Order: sequence, then structure tokens, then C-alpha cells
Amino acid sequence: MFMNIVPRKTAAAVAALLLAFTAAGCSSLGVKEEAQPAPQTGGTQTATSTGAKPIKLRVMWWGSQARHDATLKILDLYTKKNPNITFETQYQGFDGYLDKLTTQAAAKNAPDIIQMDAAWLADWNGRGQLADLSSGINTNDIDPSLLDTGKYKGKLTAVPLGNNAWGMIYDKAALEKLGVAPPKDGYTWDDYFKLVEEIKPKLGKGQYVIKDGTTDTTQYAAFQLSRGKGWPVTVDGKFNYDKESWLEWTKKFAQLRKDGVVPPPDVQLADKDLDPTADMLINGKLLFKGLHAAQVSAYDALKPGAIGVAAMPQGVQGGGWLKATFYFSVSQDSQYKEEAKKFIDWFINDPEAGEIGGTTRGVPITSKIVAQLQPKFNLGDKLTVEMINKTALKPQVFNPGAPGWTDFAKDEQDIRERLMFEKITPEQAFDELAKAGKKYEK
Repeated sequence: MFMNIVPRKTAAAVAALLLAFTAAGCSSLGVKEEAQPAPQTGGTQTATSTGAKPIKLRVMWWGSQARHDATLKILDLYTKKNPNITFETQYQGFDGYLDKLTTQAAAKNAPDIIQMDAAWLADWNGRGQLADLSSGINTNDIDPSLLDTGKYKGKLTAVPLGNNAWGMIYDKAALEKLGVAPPKDGYTWDDYFKLVEEIKPKLGKGQYVIKDGTTDTTQYAAFQLSRGKGWPVTVDGKFNYDKESWLEWTKKFAQLRKDGVVPPPDVQLADKDLDPTADMLINGKLLFKGLHAAQVSAYDALKPGAIGVAAMPQGVQGGGWLKATFYFSVSQDSQYKEEAKKFIDWFINDPEAGEIGGTTRGVPITSKIVAQLQPKFNLGDKLTVEMINKTALKPQVFNPGAPGWTDFAKDEQDIRERLMFEKITPEQAFDELAKAGKKYEK
């Protein structure tokens, strides 16, 4: 689903911070988001005894291979500094992560330290599954507005790990080869659709300009927000799909499907972000994608020097938003809450950990670590900060999701896919969405 919340004051604060870094010549990297490597479970070697009680912390996260590699090195470093602490690791791609985590939590067997997405926090906090992290972690160097996004009823239950934004990525090298100018700052949805329709005749067989937005909940949210109609599901759990916006959006993509501007449904469903063999943009079969800034460096690594970034198209309002990449939380059922908090404190504040992690979880959350890394930012990092800066010029307030709405995403996806395969009409799809939403409204 779409969603997470950064108050408007965060937009200004984050923008000012990141614009300052960009002026100095910088940038950064860091959901669905990552490639889907096979799930893996492992652990550091057993540490030598120091007389302290041996403790094994279980840690779970999703991400790209670069994130996995960096995290494992960070855990090994922590064990060297704290020989009584070892780790049992669980890491994989984004797909299936939440299902696996939810199953573990239901059995009261969740990992001690959990990488969390903002869209899940409302439900997990509502069920009392996350520990209070208000003490024991030094958060003084984190922007207060961003830190507040991890609070529930005044208690910190999720520590943000990086700065992020929702924007647009494109194949700059391909556009240059076609003689097409990239989107300009402040471009509108009309500008965007006009551009993609003009590009299509220049492409070869099996090449498309953009993905079919019929099934893309995040892209649609950006469109509806830019029209001043709010989030499709409000932060207090109300169904808020705007029918006029929905019909305009879905009928536009029905025409683009017919004209071959977007991939056929079966081709689209085979696209996997950051999979070197299946990502259509990486393989030259697609020119534009909606994307989180946290993914930009990974795209640049797979397609060096070819990537460009932009904010979402605008309407009467901006279409993109600023947010935390994701968070570390501690399971309420953990036997080692204090040790887990000590690790998180070290993870976000230690210069050596920051050096290893780099931008694999987004623009680092603490300004001191960003300042440390800035001189070493590579092109992908700079593109990440550029996307955040562009989005910060006209940001929306991020929506973290409403309690009890997690399963709506499954209903929503089924309805949208049937619409994309033209099994139902846009009007029928809207009625089905509204009916499904009623099940979740409080």
C-alpha cells in the first residue's frame, strides 16, 4: 500500500538540511523497493568470552544485496567491539517479508530487532507488539519531525534509519539517444503524459515508455494528492478514493495500453525492481519508473551513469512526499530489549558503522554521519539527494497508514489487476474498491 507521515515542518527541515549538503556537492541512496534475493539466515561467529553474559540477538531486514553485505559487516564489527554479543540474521527481498514476520510475531517468536516499514507501524503498535525505545538511544542528532514519525502515543517505538522521498527515475542515457529532453522541475501530469505519448513512436518493438499505472497504488496516490483530493485512504482510516480522479487515471491508462505506450499486463507483472534479469528499466525496455529515493543508488550501480531523477508530476499541489526510509524496532517479546536498544544507538551514531553502511538505508538519519560521508558520496548517492531535494520543493504530508487497513492492499491489488486485464470496467473497479474499503473503516 501507499503511506507514511512526515509533517509539513519536516519537509522544510529535511529540505534545508539536504539542500545544504547538495550545495556542498553531495547526495545519497537508501519501498515495493528492493531486488528479491533468496531469503538467508546466518549469524556471526561465536565471540570470545569476556566474562559478560553471552547474548545472541536476532535481527531481520529486507533489502538489496548491497544492504545485506553492509549490514553483515556492521554486525561483525559490533561483535568485535562487544564480544559477548552475537547475531542470528534473517534477510531477504521485500516480497514475503511482512508475511514471514507476522507469522513469527503471532507465535511470539519475532526477532529482537526488526526492520519496519512506516505503513505497518499503526497495526503493530495497535497490537502492542513493539517495545518502547524512548530511553537508551541517543536521538539528539535526528531531525525531531522525522523522529516523531516513529512515535506512538508519545512513545518512540521505531527509530528512523534514513531520509527518503517518493519521486521519479528515468533512463537519461536513452532519452539523450532519442533526442528527448528530460522532465523539467515543476512539470505537470499533462506535461508527463504528453511526453510519454511523443516518445512511443521513437521506440523499438518490446520497448515501452512507462508502466501501466492501473495497478500502481503509489503512483495513483501521487496523482490524487496532486489534485488536492487527499490520500486514497486517510490516516484515520476512511476510504477516500476520489471517483473523478480514479476514472481519469484508469481511462488514461486504458488508452495508453491500447496504444502500446505501456506494457501488456503479462509483461508488466513480470517486471521486478532491481532484478538484473527482470527489471525492465535496467534492461532497456522501459524509460520511466516511480521510485523511492532510497533505491536510486542501486539503479545507478546496475546502470552506471545512465540514471536521471525528478520529482513526481504536479497538479494544484505536489505529487511526491518525504518520509523515513524505514525503521528499526524492537519486539515487545524480546528478552534482550536493553541490549537491542544499545545496538540501535550504536548503529545510527557510530562513525565506523556509518562508514560501512553508507547510504544502503537511505541518506543517513543523523547529520553528523551525513557530514562524515558527504565527501565520499558517489554519483548514485548524489542522485538520491537530488531526488529528495526536488521533492522537498513541493512535498505532500506522508501517510503512515491507518490501523486495520493492512489487508486492504490485497483486495485492492486483485481489483486493480482485473481492471488491467480488462475483466471489469473502471466504474466497476471503483465500486468494488469502495465496497472493500467498507470492511476496514472503523
